[in-house]
Amino acid sequence: MELNTLLFSVENGIATIIINRPDKMNALNKDVIADLSSAFDEVYSNKEIKSVILTGAGQKAFVAGADITEFIDLDKTGGTQIARVGQENVFNKIENCPKPVVAAVNGFALGGGCELAMCCHFRIASENAKFGQPEVNLGLIPGYGGTQRLTQLVGKGRAMELCMTAQVANANEALAMGLVNHVTTLDSLIDKSKEILTTINTKSPMALSKVIACINKTGSADGFETEIKEFGECFGTLEMKEGVSAFLEKRKANFG
Repeated sequence: MELNTLLFSVENGIATIIINRPDKMNALNKDVIADLSSAFDEVYSNKEIKSVILTGAGQKAFVAGADITEFIDLDKTGGTQIARVGQENVFNKIENCPKPVVAAVNGFALGGGCELAMCCHFRIASENAKFGQPEVNLGLIPGYGGTQRLTQLVGKGRAMELCMTAQVANANEALAMGLVNHVTTLDSLIDKSKEILTTINTKSPMALSKVIACINKTGSADGFETEIKEFGECFGTLEMKEGVSAFLEKRKANFG
């Protein structure tokens, strides 16, 4: 796997993906989108990987936004295409990844950066993190799922205000509104992410994938039916038999 804009490593079952354009505040461009798609193809297929940390290089930005220089010559067709490719090849792929993905937000997460953080399964922020959807300042709206995921995370009224005012929220404000799960120091950010994922990695991979699938159906017409189906399917698995046996035998389950 050749990646030009990312750093990719795996240790103790945790893949760390670092967007590596610190001179550009890790802004998203076509190359980053392509590399993220390839990186998550590897996450899906690599059995050694149990979970993922997604973060940005340096201390200033997770992803400060999209690379606006790529927008200037686009027409309606081009704008539609760039949003569709990004959503289908990266953002939806991350959201629906069967392995837990945490965004370790180290600084600015604006526009596409905020959208990238939101498509991860949860977010941990450093104290210097900033979140926002400032697209209206450019005569644009979020195009990588921001209107939808922000609403799911913080509620309709707050999402409307954030997208309409282009207001930037600091880490503690993001924590208070439910946009992030934890706030920590910049130096502790990756360690905190690894601590949580190390705990998650002891759980049933099959059950984790089904939790992700069900929660991603929240609010949809078939959300409850999906839960019933996925719950039932657990009963035909070796992981469920191991988990229940371990509980009854008062030992720790070994899910392999």
